[in-house]
Amino acid sequence: MAIAFRCLGGGALSRAVGRKVFRQGQVAPLRVAPAVPHVRAVATASAEVTAYTTVEKGGKDTLEYRMFMNQGAKEVSCWHEIPLYAGDGHLHYICEIPKETSAKMEVATDEPCTPIKQDVKKGKLRFYPYNINWNYGMLPQTWEDPGVTNPEVQAAGDNDPVDVVEIGSATGRQGGVYKVKPVGVLAMIDDGELDWKVIAIAADDPKAALCNDVEDVEKHFPGEIQKVLEWFRDYKMPDGKPANKFGYDNKCLNKEFTMHVIQETHEAYVKLKSGARANTEELSLI
Repeated sequence: MAIAFRCLGGGALSRAVGRKVFRQGQVAPLRVAPAVPHVRAVATASAEVTAYTTVEKGGKDTLEYRMFMNQGAKEVSCWHEIPLYAGDGHLHYICEIPKETSAKMEVATDEPCTPIKQDVKKGKLRFYPYNINWNYGMLPQTWEDPGVTNPEVQAAGDNDPVDVVEIGSATGRQGGVYKVKPVGVLAMIDDGELDWKVIAIAADDPKAALCNDVEDVEKHFPGEIQKVLEWFRDYKMPDGKPANKFGYDNKCLNKEFTMHVIQETHEAYVKLKSGARANTEELSLI
């Protein structure tokens, strides 16, 4: 069953939480936003969607490496051709970086068929200074529009699909497509850009049925969201860069707010893909 929400602007999103929250300066301890009642999602038999396979081209750990995605014999874009909504309250997400690895892999949104590649800076492959402790990836058919500023955090989108931090117990496969249950979202501010981090759990994780909102994560994964916030806050500091900041008073916003964010970014994507919003960022729409 598809999910449909009314599109909310930045101000309406803030009213859903009920207060202005972005503050400059030192990051305060995480606070959990209150939850709202909703229907439990039904776990699927397997969270990985096996209809999609991957093909690697170029040597690993090289600038030429790319991982493309196929659906049967057809090469497809994981950003454009995998649906966002997976039914039963679940979303599809693509795992770019399996847990306990450090290579900074990402979907190349400016290349045809948007393959997964390793990020590059100053001609060199990028690695995190230490392993990431969760599976990390992106939501297809979403886009954080750099031309739209969220008035509560005074930052525009980062020009990428929405990121997912998947907290389940299993290690994901790079390029794997999974069904996940979204449970919360953090509003990270990275170099002045709004970079949402959706907290989700694989639909077939043993604890998935227990986690339906932020307070459930705190109960069944105590301290985990704070660990996510601190990891993303601090990961650039070993390179001499300042800590990232978080909007909304460092809260992990609840499931209802999360779904509004996802719907807004999906609608921004639809406008981009349809041409209703000019492709001024020279992204690949195929």
